[in-house]
Amino acid sequence: MAALFAFTFVAPVFVARAQADIAAWRSAIRRTYYVPERLPALHGKVWSSFSPTPGVIADRITYATADGMLVPAIVYRPEPKLIPHGAKLPGIVVVNGHGSDKFGWYAFYSGILFAKAGAVAITYDPIGEGERNAQRLSRQSPSPHDADVTPPAPLPHDDWGRRVAGLMQVDLLQAVSYLDALPQVDAKRVGVVGYSMGSYIAGIEGAYDTRVHAVLLSGGGVIDDGTGGYFDTNKSICQSSPWHALAPLLTVDGKAARGSILYFLNNQRGPTLVMNGAQDTVMNIPRYDAAWFSQTQAHAASFNSRVIPANVFSYIVYPGISHRPSWVDRDGVHWLNAQLHFAFWKTDERIDAQGTTHISAWLTANHVDISPNYFREDREGGIEAVGTGFPGIVRNDLTVLPDTDFSRLKDQLIYEAWAAKAAEAEQLAARNASSKPIQ
Repeated sequence: MAALFAFTFVAPVFVARAQADIAAWRSAIRRTYYVPERLPALHGKVWSSFSPTPGVIADRITYATADGMLVPAIVYRPEPKLIPHGAKLPGIVVVNGHGSDKFGWYAFYSGILFAKAGAVAITYDPIGEGERNAQRLSRQSPSPHDADVTPPAPLPHDDWGRRVAGLMQVDLLQAVSYLDALPQVDAKRVGVVGYSMGSYIAGIEGAYDTRVHAVLLSGGGVIDDGTGGYFDTNKSICQSSPWHALAPLLTVDGKAARGSILYFLNNQRGPTLVMNGAQDTVMNIPRYDAAWFSQTQAHAASFNSRVIPANVFSYIVYPGISHRPSWVDRDGVHWLNAQLHFAFWKTDERIDAQGTTHISAWLTANHVDISPNYFREDREGGIEAVGTGFPGIVRNDLTVLPDTDFSRLKDQLIYEAWAAKAAEAEQLAARNASSKPIQ
């Protein structure tokens, strides 16, 4: 299917924006989400490895995140014998959408795809999902991280959501740290791809994490300056409350400018691509036409006279398409290669020579689990993904921790254990706030 590209130059009213303003915005994001300026020690551990397909190694790992918790993940990499001596590889973090995790089809398909292209990819379980779920379940509805918890007075009601969002931010930051620490990865060629809720997490993280070179946001992105957009109106506490919390912090001349400022900050970090379906009603994309994207580019560019509007971010809108992780299609893989430079698939021609797989047929043939609502042709099922002959990976192979170790480490893994720690932190913050004298 042909993509509708729109790169429109608009002449904004240029305003010089000092580095101090950029630093203040980035600091405000981190502070609002309780993201520490100094990340915790990584404590990365490889538990075991397997080869899902010839030429690809998958490492079952854990790494540390906020509040003493652990993140189970899979790292996909090319077999060492295939890598030219001394060559460095790009790294890619895959950030899953709501209800998905490293067991999801697009997580492991992406891992195999990027490893075959000549990159190292990491996919991980969000809090409350996969091995961070008390029953080790995927797609539990509602997800544990959707719980609306009322903080103790005098803390604002959005405090809990900001803490959940902050944990998700540190999960991603530490995944970047893990890739940076690998000797075969070029730390200057690390990218992040995020889908749906993952696009929200990645779009915010890319605004302040200057270690990341390229960010690809599919099925959403941080797209609304005003109110009434998806992240303002959805019921998930992990998204709506923290999104609302940014409104008074990311403003220009007293007006809400969350989306534009986040895009501008991402631009100061490196390239960004937004991929959406024109009929994506999940994320309310039909309300955002080409004119809206051009206006957002212009608004973001107006913060610095050296920024050309169309260079703030690139975007692709697919006619007739709904919600999907489009980075696995040719447009997405071409763009990632242009930014990160795959070690094996170095040109568009080389990428195109890999052929494509129609995902719904692949899911059926390989007995891969997917929500029926996303098997649809206008959603994930209809993707023509780069690559052929990829296997479906069974759940047991993607499980990092043996049963005994999961039981032993449960208090460092599951949502309920983290929630108990977060509740204690809120109680302490409330006592401190209540004891402060009135000015």
